Amino acid sequence: MTESYRIEKDSLGEMQVPADALYGAQTQRAVLNFPISGIRFSRPFIKALGIVKQAAAQANRDMGLLDQEKAAVIIESAQQVIDGGLDDQFVLDIFQTGSGTSTNMNANEVIANLCTEKMSGDRGSKLIHPNDHVNMSQSSNDVIPTAMHVAARVSIEHELVPALSALHDALQAKATEFDDVLKSGRTHLMDATPVRLGQEFAGYATQVRKGIQRVQAASNELAELPLGGTATGTGINCPLGFPEKAIAYISATTGLSFHEAENHFEAQAAKDAYVNAAGALNTLAVSLMKIVNDLRHLSSGPTSGLAEIRLPAIQPGSSIMPGKVNPVMSEAVMMVCARVMGNHTTITISGTHGNFELNVMMPVMAHAMLESISILTGACNAFRINCLEGIEADRERCRELLELNPSIATALNSAIGYDQAAKVAKKSASERKSVREAAKEMGLLSDEQLDEYLNVRDMTEPGIPGSGPVGGGG
Repeated sequence: MTESYRIEKDSLGEMQVPADALYGAQTQRAVLNFPISGIRFSRPFIKALGIVKQAAAQANRDMGLLDQEKAAVIIESAQQVIDGGLDDQFVLDIFQTGSGTSTNMNANEVIANLCTEKMSGDRGSKLIHPNDHVNMSQSSNDVIPTAMHVAARVSIEHELVPALSALHDALQAKATEFDDVLKSGRTHLMDATPVRLGQEFAGYATQVRKGIQRVQAASNELAELPLGGTATGTGINCPLGFPEKAIAYISATTGLSFHEAENHFEAQAAKDAYVNAAGALNTLAVSLMKIVNDLRHLSSGPTSGLAEIRLPAIQPGSSIMPGKVNPVMSEAVMMVCARVMGNHTTITISGTHGNFELNVMMPVMAHAMLESISILTGACNAFRINCLEGIEADRERCRELLELNPSIATALNSAIGYDQAAKVAKKSASERKSVREAAKEMGLLSDEQLDEYLNVRDMTEPGIPGSGPVGGGG
């Protein structure tokens, strides 16, 4: 069956464009030139691109550059892009021209053809022109980096930060719930002085809280938009006052504050703010990797591991071992973290290619950034709901391991000295006896003194055992 085409023209000549496509000749050329991965721009980026096009039309209307009828139909059509009804018309591969010009023209052509039909013109007749009208006062070189910032900032503030906040609150709730659970601390994977399980969870909660602060600081830097720099940062063909007006509309549409770039040459040639934001996501991934790894190790067992906590059993863990249950949610988050770290590398390398007045790896930067934000959001929500909120402490197991922990002998340093305490610790470990039993057999301290120095709860607070607290509690 032969596919139906129409003929459209661009500066290179005629192109056959699928008859039912809203895009035009430049998009079709890019379809043929870049059949590389099949990976397309995600919904947040297409939405941001629609927001930029709509804001530009509103600003051009306000400045008397677009008549009311043309502006109205462009604004209406751009809203369809924002709402997601035209995503199937954004057909280009992520791996394309490094400026994203093809995707900017994809948006221009889709909106122009839709507008033309709404004004009773034939598709492809350019009653509304993709360059002259939809792209008025703009260039691909300022539109694409603007959409990159808008999409990332909106996704961070509206999706990732709420997911992180909920994760933080759940961790803090567990810290309170487990504050009375005394257990062995561990350094170098070896037994160390006692801690409370609640203290460990409070540490995790603080990691996430600091992660929120980092990504929000990066998001604030993304509020600076390159719109108005046009081709090289000079602002050629962009009327004075356009960026301020257009960016005000972007802020109103997104509910977030945006402002014009301090220096358009920096904003278009360099992508340092994007690299910085990827760095904040990378740090967050490192934090989450530590947290979920700790939790899967603390739950290891049930008979041959630590088994100090119990994770919810949410699915069978083996196709051959009956009854086996694995820490699958931790493993899923670990893979997300690894992917985010890889995306950070992609964005870092891409950021180095701000050649003269333009970065030439922007599409893959946008894809990597938005993927990282999306999968971090999903991972935080899924882990919290399917794992974290259902974690239980095995208090008896924590007590059992703590009683055999030779590092408890550290509390005896101030009473009998380091060397004698070391002998107690070695005797405890070699004979599988508690520190109390070992010290008592060695006749080093009375029962009353052992009670005083081996108060395990006191060992989890600042101060010297047996002499009252020094400094504040924790």
